Formats: sequence, structure tokens, C-alpha cells
Amino acid sequence: MKQSQKSGNAYRLRFSDEERADPTLKKPIRRVEKAADKLDKAEAKLPKKKALSKERTVDAATGKVTVRLKFEEVDKPKPPSKLTHLIEAAPALEAHRQISKYEDENVGLEAAHKSEETVEYAARLGESAYHSHKLKPYREAANAEQKLDKANVAFLQKQAAHDNPQLSSNPVSRWQQKQAIKKEYAAAKAGKTAKTTQKTAEGAKKAAKKSAEGTKKAGEFIARHKKGFLIVGGLLLMVVLLLNSMSSCSVLFQAGIQSIAASTYPSEDADMLGAEAAYCAMEAELQYEVDNYETLHPDYDEYHYDIEDIEHDPYVLISMLTAYHGGAWMLGEVQGTMEMFFEKQYQLTETVVTEVRYRTETRTGSYTYTDPETGEIVTEEYEYDVQVPYNYYICYVALNNENLSHLPIHIMSQEKVGMYAMYIAVLGNRPDLFGGTILEYTDYDIPEEYLLDETFAAIIEEAEKYLGYPYVWGGSNPTTSFDCSGFVSWVLTNSGVLNTGRLGAQGLCNICTPISAANARPGDLVFFVGTYDTPGVSHVGIYVGDNMILHAGNPIGYTSIDTSYWRSHFYTFGRLPIN
Repeated sequence: MKQSQKSGNAYRLRFSDEERADPTLKKPIRRVEKAADKLDKAEAKLPKKKALSKERTVDAATGKVTVRLKFEEVDKPKPPSKLTHLIEAAPALEAHRQISKYEDENVGLEAAHKSEETVEYAARLGESAYHSHKLKPYREAANAEQKLDKANVAFLQKQAAHDNPQLSSNPVSRWQQKQAIKKEYAAAKAGKTAKTTQKTAEGAKKAAKKSAEGTKKAGEFIARHKKGFLIVGGLLLMVVLLLNSMSSCSVLFQAGIQSIAASTYPSEDADMLGAEAAYCAMEAELQYEVDNYETLHPDYDEYHYDIEDIEHDPYVLISMLTAYHGGAWMLGEVQGTMEMFFEKQYQLTETVVTEVRYRTETRTGSYTYTDPETGEIVTEEYEYDVQVPYNYYICYVALNNENLSHLPIHIMSQEKVGMYAMYIAVLGNRPDLFGGTILEYTDYDIPEEYLLDETFAAIIEEAEKYLGYPYVWGGSNPTTSFDCSGFVSWVLTNSGVLNTGRLGAQGLCNICTPISAANARPGDLVFFVGTYDTPGVSHVGIYVGDNMILHAGNPIGYTSIDTSYWRSHFYTFGRLPIN
């Protein structure tokens, strides 16, 4: 593993002068350093606290030891995870399970128990929202660290290919090399974070001690009879699935099982990993053509390039394949589909402009004259310059990456786009497959006084139904999920505030009256430009006050627009044409 340094939980690479000077490594090095800078900013936003520490000094002459107390600013520890809350809630859950045994025999007991569960569920939702808000800076730091890890691995792979080109001679060996680098990097990083893991384990252990004695004894009994309980549990599961109409609890349980099964990638790992490797191989061939375009197409005098990055999200690819084929597939069945995806994602175009230019040529002429003395005819040569026209060929090469995630809405039915949205929201319940992170939305508590406005309250009531829905390009309803303008259009129409139909971001901007930031109020819309390559307005969100918006990010959630990114893309606030 390359020489590195550790800051926080991040594992960072350091580069030599030779590496920085290497043209093939400049771009991956720049990405690593950019990701590291973003991580620094995210870590700087972590909550701080004052911690008391001791400073011990020894007088060399007298041997006297002096201890001084001082305060240091350190990061606050991350709040306990939701798993810890589940451990603490174990006694209550066990009590509910015991009551459930007798519900079918007593209608009154069942009604009271359901009411109690509803209240507790609402309380847990509120606690979960508060907990999610507290975890926001830690999530942002974790996401920044994950991006740094990705950039580090990309550099190491590029460096390995540069140092050992024979190991990257074909797509399979390149894929194997990438997996080996990932494992080595993960192992090196894990060695740096053992202490953090230990602290997490200790925190979970302390939380577990809060469980009631009865639950502890029940857990010990189950542990001693693990195999028996697994057999009984399996039999009970079969009974529940066969007799689901006899109990509302069994219906809910079965629905949960079916929901998990429906959103899980049904194909074999070997097929999914093979599909990703095959798609990467096609991208590698395209990259080779771009990198060697002048050698492969030598018939032009001048070349100009406008090349977008060649990349894709592997989870988008697998989710699209699964939705497009309606379920499980094998690698041999999807090669044609991937080629179709590839042709729609990437467009490599060549435009040749022919110019008539002129070059100077020196030519030889002659003239004759009669020598006056001898009367002899004499011929003499001379040189002269002429401007000769010729064709000069200029080749403009452009590569457009349509973004793989933009394709589902164009090539799939609404039903299949809905399937794609389901898979991508939970990464097919396989975040381990490509090292992805399941989407988490950011929640926010809107001040109660803002919700006294009935129009704004109606907008928020409808909009918050879709918190956590994934961003789907072109999506315009809950079945397909939403993009930014589809989300805002749906919320305005279905809240009863304003029937906009399906408008794009620019269309929504066109029906609004521009207003200044000083006059903006909750319920207005906020418009941005340049968030991706499109003319005019490119993004829209619902303003909820205090520089916060509710919008279709990835996923739908709240975010602050008081950041350098949103400030750089801000266009205007807009007032809707409503009373």
C-alpha cells in the first residue's frame, strides 16, 4: 500500500513529485485532493465540546511533579445508533409480543393494544426524526470520507495500471486487479480504525445493560437453545405464510417479508458482477479510442476535443437491468441490453470542418531576349512566389455522457420505472455488492408559526409524504418516484394549492413572479441554474424559510441553500400565482 497519513477516520494518500508530474496521474491526484478538502470541511462542521485534560510536568532540578488542568476542544462523540435504541426498547417489544398471544381471544384487549402500539410508533417516529437531525453532520462527514476512499482507490488502480501495464491487458484482469486493490485498501484502513470500532462496541455494550432482567433471562434461554428456536421459528414462519388470512399480524409479517424480497436483487452475484465488469470493459474500449483518437483517425490536420467523463454508477446499471428484464437474469441474457444502454448513454461524434487555406510556393519561370551585340536569342530563368489554395481539415471530437440514471424514463414503462426506483432506493438490499450506501434523507422541523399559513401547511403535508423517495430523472408521480420539477408539480397539484400539471423547472419559473431574497416567504419556490448541463433553470425546490428548502435531491429531503454550492447556482425566488 502506498505511503499514507491518517486524519480523523480518513485514510489519505501522499504523492511524490514524480507522481505529480506524471500526466496520467494528474487527474486522479486532483480528485483525491479535492475529496480530501471536502472531508476537511465536513469534519470541521462536527459538533465540538470542551474536554478536561491533565498536563503533567516534572521539574528536572527538584523532581517535583506538577499537574495542571486545562480544557481542549474536541469532536463530540456520535450519538448512539438506532441499533442502541432497539436494544433499550427490547423489554417493551417483548411485552407487546406477550400481549399479542392473547389478542385473538379478547377483542377489547386487541383494540387497546393496537391503540397503545400506534402511540408508541408515533413516538418512535418523532424520536427517529430528531435522532436523524442530530446525525446530519456525522452523515455528511461519513459521505465525504466515502468519496475520499473512492478517489483513493481510483488513484491506486490508475497507478497500478501505469506501473504494471501487463496486469491490465484485458477486462477480466483489470477487474481482478481492482478488487485486489480494494481489499488491500480496506485492510490498511481497517488497521487505522480499530480504536473507533472498540469504542462503538463498548457503547453498544453499555446500552444493552439497560434491558430488563426478564428480557435478559429470556435472551439467555434462547441462546442456550438456539437450534431449537431456529427450527421452531422456521415452522412458525411456514404456518404464518400458509395461514395468513387467520391473523392480521401474519398479514403484516408476510407483507414485510414480501417487501424485502421484492426490493432485493434476484440475480446471482456472479451474473451481477460479470455485468458490471462487461460494462466497464465497453467503457474501457471507449476510453482507449478517445485517448488514441489521432492515431486511430490520422486523416486530419487539427483536432479539438470536448470529452465528458466516462463513468457510471454500478447500482444504476444493475437496477436498470433487473427492472428492464422484470426480475432475475443471467449474464448471457443481458449483453444486448447493456449494449443498448451503452449506445444511449454515450455519444461519440466527429465533426469535420474543411477550410480553404493558402500556402506560399516558390516556382521557376523563364524569359527570352535577343542579345543586341551578337543577335543571339538568350533564355534566362527566375524564381517567383505564388499563393496556392489547399484544403485544411479540422476534426472536432465530442463525447456526451447522457448519465445512465437519466435513461429509465425514456426506455421503460411506468411500471418498470417504479421497479427501478424501488431497487435504487435500497441498492437492491445489497450495499455490500459494490460498496454503496443506502440513501438517507435529511429531515427538518419547520417552525410552528410558519405552518399557521394554511396554504403552506397544505404544501408541506403533501410534500412530506415522499421524504426518502429516490431521485429518478423524469419521474413525476409516486409510482415512478420524482425528479425536482416532477416533485414540485405533483405537490402543488395534489395539495390543492395550484393545478400546474406536469411542468419542468423552467416552466414552473415562468408561472412565478420573481421576488428578492429579502421578500421570500415559506411556500415560495427557489430556482437554480447550472446544476447540470441544460439551458435555463435546471433545479427547483420549495422554500420553507430560514434558508431551508424541501426538494428532490437524492433522495427527497430538506437541505440548506446557505452553502457555496447553492449560492453559486442560485437564480431567483418565485411567488406562485395564488391568493
